[in-house]
Amino acid sequence: MAKTEKSFPRNFAGCLTCVQVLNIMVLLGFMLNYALRVNLTIAIVEMIYDDKNNVTAVVNATHDTLNVTEHPEHIQQTRYHWDTKQKNHLLGSFFWGYVLTELPGGRLAEIIGARRVFGYSTLLASFLTLFTPAAASLGFGWAVAVRVVLGFMLGATWPAILPMASKWIPPMDRSKFMSNMMASSLGAAITMPICGFLIAHFGWESAFYFTGIIGVMWSVAWFAVVYDTPAQHPRISETERNYLMKALPQEDNSKGHMPVPWRSMLLSAPVWAIIITHGASVFGYFTVVNQLPTYIESILHYNIKHNGLLSSLPYLGKYLCALATSVLADHLRRSGRLSTTAARKLFTGLAVGLPGVMMLVLTFYGEDRVWSIAIFTTALTINGAVTAGYLGNGLDIAPNFSGTIFGMANTLSSFGGWLSTFMVGELTKEHNTVEQWMIVFYILSATYILGALCFLCFGSGERQPWSCSQPVATKQEEEPLHEEKA
Repeated sequence: MAKTEKSFPRNFAGCLTCVQVLNIMVLLGFMLNYALRVNLTIAIVEMIYDDKNNVTAVVNATHDTLNVTEHPEHIQQTRYHWDTKQKNHLLGSFFWGYVLTELPGGRLAEIIGARRVFGYSTLLASFLTLFTPAAASLGFGWAVAVRVVLGFMLGATWPAILPMASKWIPPMDRSKFMSNMMASSLGAAITMPICGFLIAHFGWESAFYFTGIIGVMWSVAWFAVVYDTPAQHPRISETERNYLMKALPQEDNSKGHMPVPWRSMLLSAPVWAIIITHGASVFGYFTVVNQLPTYIESILHYNIKHNGLLSSLPYLGKYLCALATSVLADHLRRSGRLSTTAARKLFTGLAVGLPGVMMLVLTFYGEDRVWSIAIFTTALTINGAVTAGYLGNGLDIAPNFSGTIFGMANTLSSFGGWLSTFMVGELTKEHNTVEQWMIVFYILSATYILGALCFLCFGSGERQPWSCSQPVATKQEEEPLHEEKA
């Protein structure tokens, strides 16, 4: 049966609550997360020397480097003579590191807290982004190495947020909180045109300097205002603290972390429904994220300024859809009109199934400029409804292990992210034609639809019996976790 829990009060004492500040910082954090990731997808169009470009090339001392002056803005910038396979190799290398820290990042956040895991990972990723132009100048291998380590850092961030949500966000407000994760799409929507503008006027290096500096600034603010639990926050009001402690009993704060019931978890159909559906959805999403700028440039023949703007449209639509559907889902659950299970299945079916249909439609209209952009934008917009579907489902079925479940799911999806770049590279390295891209769209369609069917059959919104394991005692058990501020 659906629950009718009251919503979280909007504010205490007429000012921003700590929960509202957390929402703002998480939203900005995930915007930054994708800014640090997608800057390469737009910059790489100008990083690589293309024989089709109307440029004057002067060979540098480094064998794979070309200094060129491009006629529109007369910008002197370095280009690299990397082929299509190398380009996709560089784009895919991010996932080599990303896949390694998904599961450890989620579990580590459950044990030591998301504040440190999310904050330090983002800070180090920001410094690596600032170093990217220098790494590229040292050679292709260095550029790949930086992207691998960048993926290693950012891989821990996504699963880390779910354990924090279990401590700060009441159950009937969690869909709305999860929409903050889709601010990653908003970050991409903003980053694409800004980077397109910066690259056109200052060279591709500026895209990395801009996003890296913003990342360092956000990290400083994160550590200043965010804490792992209401009990640890030094500036939270007593009213807000008492409300959250009552709405979210946090027994494990004083009794230590709980052991993961691996056997029960790995035999759980709802867990595998999350993992498989997430893998299918993210496979499709990453394929579009990494390849859309290249498709727009090579097949639709838009220039770099239009490329950045057009590439941003699907991300903007995805965030707006995520926000709208998450608010709707929380309302339907809170009012009792839909059970949690029904809400998760309904919105997952829409978010993952419909993009599969749209990819199938794209096979008929992929060469048309207007239809292609419209279909890409619509498909990724609809995909934003995952925040009301499977994305936060781990909090429903096992809040104590939500980070671990999300880490498992994102590990599989990370392989999918690398596989998508490898797939496109292999299919288009010899013949970068519309016909080869149609094969990509058929594969995406089948993947999306199978993922949606999996969750509709096996997904659940009910808390699982194995999620209530007894906590493991620690040395901190005899000591209070915090002292009330005087």
